[in-house]
Amino acid sequence: LHTFWVEAENYCSVTKPWFASRIPFPLSLYLPGRMSREALNRILLTRGGPPLYSLTEVEAQIYRDAKECLNLLSNRLGTSQFFFGNTPSTLDAFVFGFLAPLYKVCFPRVLLQEHLKQLPNLCRFCDDILSFYFRLSVSGHSPVGQDSVDANLQKLTQIVNKESNLIEKV
Repeated sequence: LHTFWVEAENYCSVTKPWFASRIPFPLSLYLPGRMSREALNRILLTRGGPPLYSLTEVEAQIYRDAKECLNLLSNRLGTSQFFFGNTPSTLDAFVFGFLAPLYKVCFPRVLLQEHLKQLPNLCRFCDDILSFYFRLSVSGHSPVGQDSVDANLQKLTQIVNKESNLIEKV
């Protein structure tokens, strides 16, 4: 959430242009900014209490927690193809929904992405799912074309957003 919607460099150069190009006018002028503000508000509401008051402190804690989460996921996955053996589960889909965009999108600020790329089993996990279920090569190019890649990423984003909303409600 933070890497895409709150981190200013990533938002201005990647997230906002990508989402704005896929939303009809005039919503493309309004919705990306609104989504960014909502993401910041969500982060501050859930993480901005004592002892973390400034956005800088909250961001530092978010990155520490995210790195720890990636390390725990890497340890849990180990050398397995999926988290619970040789067949994908809901957890695999959920984790992939968060990791794949972080792994594949070219960000100007790559702090968390660099950490993910230092965990080869999580990178392999993403590459395997992309190549098998989305027919993407490891380089990220689709033999079918960019439109199908965009459609798959849009579906993936919708699934992740729905799962996040369900988790928050629980």
